[in-house]
Amino acid sequence: MYDVAIIGAGINGCSVAYEFIKEGKRVILFDKEGIASGGSGAAGAFISPKFSKAGELKELLHDAFVYSYDFYGKNFSLCFTKAPLVHIAKDERDEEALHVYKQKTELPLQKIPASLEKKLTAEAKKRENICLEAGVVDAQRICNDMSCGAKFVQEKVETLVYNDDYWVINETYSAKNVVLATGAYDMLIKEPYIQLRGVWGHRIDITTATQNPCSIHQYVSISPSNDGKLAIGATHNVHYHPEKTQEPYDIEQGRAELLEKAAKTMQLENVEVLKDYTGLRSGSFDYMPMVGSLVLSNETLLTCKGSLHVKKPDFTEYVYYPNLFMINGSGGYGFVLAPYLAKILTEHILHGKDISERISPARFFARWAKKR
Repeated sequence: MYDVAIIGAGINGCSVAYEFIKEGKRVILFDKEGIASGGSGAAGAFISPKFSKAGELKELLHDAFVYSYDFYGKNFSLCFTKAPLVHIAKDERDEEALHVYKQKTELPLQKIPASLEKKLTAEAKKRENICLEAGVVDAQRICNDMSCGAKFVQEKVETLVYNDDYWVINETYSAKNVVLATGAYDMLIKEPYIQLRGVWGHRIDITTATQNPCSIHQYVSISPSNDGKLAIGATHNVHYHPEKTQEPYDIEQGRAELLEKAAKTMQLENVEVLKDYTGLRSGSFDYMPMVGSLVLSNETLLTCKGSLHVKKPDFTEYVYYPNLFMINGSGGYGFVLAPYLAKILTEHILHGKDISERISPARFFARWAKKR
């Protein structure tokens, strides 16, 4: 019997595993392909806030950025490279948002290093920009290190059955709690209010004669140089889904698109592509992540008939699956959000701490039920 079974070994699942292991709990982790084999393994894994004027997502990502920057530095320093982050506006709308952000932010701002400014294109130099201290994570290594101490099982979870006071997984393993961290893939539990959008991510590792001291974000993300190598990546294809599209993803076309967009920002010399990484990332339809218990929709529709259409629903009245939780929908900010959200979820499961309604999956049930 395990204290928690986590289904999905991307950055969300591995972060939850780390928090439970730290609490001395027995953890089993499932993934059909391997640790960080999907969207997390293909991510650039940049640690960055959201450069927008205002909004709930900006506030959440600010808190997560401050927390995760400190978390990675203290606990996984060998997987974390601190480097200035340079964000360059793509268009006039982006410039306006950056201008407002710089006026309001509490984060200390820096100047773009002169060594980088020389390599920026003339067009990039004209755009509004911001520079602050941030970092980048070694995506696959951090997931492996975080999950060290959990029992890892590489197999697809086909069955998940609740039996009195514990869950049975694939008729073989049992756990008191289950956390679904499946990204944009099959969630196992079929609830109509849970909908996730998949965004296909592509990253390339390259060698180049150009030295880059910073993380750069504009049309794509470009990592700092490391022994003559750097990574270029983006969540840039909202139409391709490996489980829904019959045609295979065109690696060559995706690679060319990444290099073309990177060249709009900086001059890269003597480029040679070393390796491609691809995977599906998941986002929610209101762009906020989904963390917490899952609502049993049919039971809640029956028991809460009279209160489903009120302006501000009471989520505590809903009926929930016993000891079943999810962490999902982080979009392109998975490595920023995961440690922060995993701590919130673990403290909720083990110590009963509340989770904000703004990130609870129940918010989607409330909207779905009103439409019905």
